[in-house]
Amino acid sequence: MLGGRTNRAWQITGREGQAVAVKLYSRKSRNPMFPNDPMAEAALLRHLSGTGLVPRLLVDIPTPLGICLVYTMIPGTLWRSDVDVVAATVRRLHRLRAPSGLRKAPDGSAEIAYHTELILDLCSSGQDLQEARPRMAVPPCGQKALLHGDIVPGNLIANESGLYLIDWQCPAIGDPCEDIGVFLSPAMQHLYRGHVLSPAEEAQFLDAYADTELSTRYQKLAPWYHWRMAAYCLWQVENGREEYGAGLKLEWDALQRSLSA
Repeated sequence: MLGGRTNRAWQITGREGQAVAVKLYSRKSRNPMFPNDPMAEAALLRHLSGTGLVPRLLVDIPTPLGICLVYTMIPGTLWRSDVDVVAATVRRLHRLRAPSGLRKAPDGSAEIAYHTELILDLCSSGQDLQEARPRMAVPPCGQKALLHGDIVPGNLIANESGLYLIDWQCPAIGDPCEDIGVFLSPAMQHLYRGHVLSPAEEAQFLDAYADTELSTRYQKLAPWYHWRMAAYCLWQVENGREEYGAGLKLEWDALQRSLSA
């Protein structure tokens, strides 16, 4: 199945040969970075129905093993290249009206720092990261954009019709830079695509998003995002996910580069 690393999913053939995805939510997820809320995903799939950005939700079902969502299967492949199309899709999403009831994403360096400290409090070996905390304060922007919350290559399906976003279990409202920080994350690119974006691709993405003020804001927030993602990778490593070790190093290196930029 296409998609993420937390829940279980299957592709099956429904009536009249229709391919559908069946997603069973894990009850054990306690992820401090990416919440895992099945009802939030169901609500967003309904809210965005008809936009051409998401699969069509068919039904959500409570089961003894957890909540199960069934939705149409989008044909295509996982995104691998062309940051322009991702930037255009993300910008389009951020311009859509957000439904009520979504969580609020961290906005500004103080809230990102608070979130990062919560993650580091769950780690036993985070002293080096504690000491690497960025210093430059970035004020909140106050925006309430609709955010996917987990825009990684594994959640982007490309076909001849365009680009689709799947795995909506952690949507939010807030600063658009939150989504951009996840997509540009070296750790997330490496884990889901096998290699990071080049500096030229990162710059191209920001150019294609076509918001100079937001691009400037992202550059200021980049050290904070790398610091938080490094903490998240450390938490994953300490919880037995050794593949996040490479991501931790990538985020650490990106943090050092962003601090010296």
